[in-house]
Amino acid sequence: MTDIRTEPLPPGGRLRACWVAAHAPAAGVPRWARLAALAVPLTALPSCVWRIAAWFLDDGTHDMQGDLPAWMPGWFYLVLLSVVSELFAFTAVGLVARWGEVFPRWVPFLRGRGVRPLAAVVPAALGAVAVTVLWTSAFIAEARGVTITGEELSDDYPTRQGAWEAAALYVSYAPLLLWGPLLGAVTWAYWRRRRV
Repeated sequence: MTDIRTEPLPPGGRLRACWVAAHAPAAGVPRWARLAALAVPLTALPSCVWRIAAWFLDDGTHDMQGDLPAWMPGWFYLVLLSVVSELFAFTAVGLVARWGEVFPRWVPFLRGRGVRPLAAVVPAALGAVAVTVLWTSAFIAEARGVTITGEELSDDYPTRQGAWEAAALYVSYAPLLLWGPLLGAVTWAYWRRRRV
């Protein structure tokens, strides 16, 4: 009989183990696909940081409430938008990790079952197309001096504030142009690896 002894995890050990498990590549994943998948969340990060920093550094002259419900403070919306953006971007890691091939044990009813390739490829491909169209359209609209919906930019729009604010905005949002192509490449690698 084998004696299995488990030692307690050091402080932060459980978090570290979860981090390693979430990022460990599945068998047969090309190195370029793994690097591309890990880069996807990094493409959204600068805009998230800029968005939150712009809110907290605001001098109070901008009304950030816009079309938000009265009960939702503007700062909460910006933090929530940033967290959701990062979560969506992080799903690209699932295309190169083991949890993208077999449902993790914490997923009710599906734990341990295999992920059907099309169940991952179709949403990922649609997401790649959606973010490519969204951010390309947004940058084209911005260059034309209108919003993505075609309305004229107001005088208090961040790029109208000054050169430094405009530079920070563009530097922070420019990586979003890579989100779609990187996700598309990782999706293609996933499909190619898992096709039957």
